[in-house]
Amino acid sequence: MSDVATGIIIVKLPDGSTRELPVGSSALDLAKSISHGLARAATGATINGEVMGLPTPLEDGDAVAIVTFDSREGQDVFNHSAAHLMASAIQHLRPGTKFAIGPAIEDGFYYDIECDPPLSEDEFPAIEAEMAKIAKQNDSFQRIDVSKADALEYFKERDDQYKVELIEDLEDGTITYYQHADFTDLCRGPHVPSTGSLKAFKLLSLAGADWRGDEKRPMLQRIYGTAFPKKKMLDEHLELLAEAEKRDHRKLGKQLDLFSFHQEGPGFPFFHPKGMTVLNELMSYWREEHAKRGYGEIRTPTILDVSLWHKSGHWDNYKENMYFTTVDDREFAVKPMNCPGAMLVFKSGQTSYRDLPLRLAEVGSVHRHEKSGVLHGLTRVRNFTQDDAHIFLTPDQIQDEVHALIDFIDEVYAKFGFDYSIELSTRPEKSIGSDEMWESATSGLQNALDAKGVEYVLNEGDGAFYGPKIDFHIRDSLKRSWQCATVQLDFAMPEKFDLEYTGADGSAHRPVVIHRVVYGSIERFLGILIEHFAGAFPTWLAPVQAIVVPVAQAFDAYAIDVRDRLRAAGVRVEADLSNETLKYKIRIAQTDKIPYMLVVGERERDADSVSVRHRKDGDIGSQTVDAFVARMREEVAARSLDVKPD
Repeated sequence: MSDVATGIIIVKLPDGSTRELPVGSSALDLAKSISHGLARAATGATINGEVMGLPTPLEDGDAVAIVTFDSREGQDVFNHSAAHLMASAIQHLRPGTKFAIGPAIEDGFYYDIECDPPLSEDEFPAIEAEMAKIAKQNDSFQRIDVSKADALEYFKERDDQYKVELIEDLEDGTITYYQHADFTDLCRGPHVPSTGSLKAFKLLSLAGADWRGDEKRPMLQRIYGTAFPKKKMLDEHLELLAEAEKRDHRKLGKQLDLFSFHQEGPGFPFFHPKGMTVLNELMSYWREEHAKRGYGEIRTPTILDVSLWHKSGHWDNYKENMYFTTVDDREFAVKPMNCPGAMLVFKSGQTSYRDLPLRLAEVGSVHRHEKSGVLHGLTRVRNFTQDDAHIFLTPDQIQDEVHALIDFIDEVYAKFGFDYSIELSTRPEKSIGSDEMWESATSGLQNALDAKGVEYVLNEGDGAFYGPKIDFHIRDSLKRSWQCATVQLDFAMPEKFDLEYTGADGSAHRPVVIHRVVYGSIERFLGILIEHFAGAFPTWLAPVQAIVVPVAQAFDAYAIDVRDRLRAAGVRVEADLSNETLKYKIRIAQTDKIPYMLVVGERERDADSVSVRHRKDGDIGSQTVDAFVARMREEVAARSLDVKPD
């Protein structure tokens, strides 16, 4: 028990323990009482679940966790503070700049500004130098509470229309500023205690950004940056960014002749033969794994009457992202999702409880209107393919089915060398269905995760509009996170479509449906794979698995013979019959990321063999053509990530 009267409060720590502190103690005081090292590393604290600044005074009974840069919350506090540091430096160097918003993002921050003349990247060194100067002053970040009227007056006097507009949209009540030295910004915070905490930062790039995401509003400049507590951490991050630049799937897609984009179809990818080879191999693997697990594959139309989308809830919750067309004086919608079509397939037959779970898979092409400013290669397009499945089941089958899906997704991601983390996302603001439905669906997923014993993070308010979901975030070879697979539990859509199955009692019952993808967007997954493997696909996925390289023109005939025999055996193989040197041919094959180079000359022709060179392992010796075919069949059948010398 606390005794506030004697000047003591008791706070609860994440491990369940408690700590006594003097009345009036702050979160920083708590950190110091635990260890001075923790206090130095702290960027903020969560107090009763809300991220707050370290100077925040604590109350008796508060549940408190000190956050550092090692956590997502701690990074956000740090990066948001760096955004303010950058803005203050710009204000010094470019007086009159107007500031819009400056949030933390994954691995950094940005600030949207209006500047005349526009800022250029040539000014980055000067801005960074000014940031360093301000950081060295070690000015504290101070929170200031004012009324809405006072906040409006303050920013109107500064002629900062973007802040004025933001304030006007806020509810009446207290508005918070954050101030360090001569820079004041509208901000909810929190921030690190002082600018001196910001020791390592780098401005990265400039981009255009529509104010509030509206193409009809002013175009602002968005300045991206990143910040870390230590220079070593910044240097490591910049190395990863440099490597990511080399691996950019847009560049490699062009270099490897996989896909292209054209002005005639902005946001709509064109796949070339080599790109289609990779996609077809991905889908061949996908179909094999689904057949093993009892899925039936369906295909539903691309355009359907708008009445269907009214019924499904997409009209009310997703209309702004949809395309429409008129056929025979009827209004149709181009499908943004495959779900309603799957509901109609289920509804078209008589289903018994003995048929459940009924697993219907669909490789469906969908269209969504994305704003031009967010389009990005294959990872953000307007037309893509989803590897959907809709699983119709009874409520008591949910847990077993979710467990099976987790195992399925785990097996698929292991095939590509991906680790992953899991989030459980709950009801968003825009949703359909009753509170009871959402409670049942959310508890169904949460109970399944708990029973499975997997770690997960709760992501409040980020579910689909029709149900909660489990999201799988894969981590690629550059340690970047991508949300791909999802398992969504839906009680609402079966109700809307009046879906029924015949139960053991002979009467009609309502099924539950699980919406599920493994790859997600297949195009996006391909973009991730290109960067994950730096274009060097494992042999089973490689568009060209081997290239035959004759040492001289005299051996072209044997090279062609080897190529043709390998093709007949199912190997994707080409022959380089150019007049270039052997060294140059090998270098080109390496640039093209071809797994195997098969060098042939007089010795190989006489022995019906090839001299095998692997793009990663180098020369691995001579093999007969038949032995190489056997090697390839074994490697491809296993869908190995890579191959080692025998």
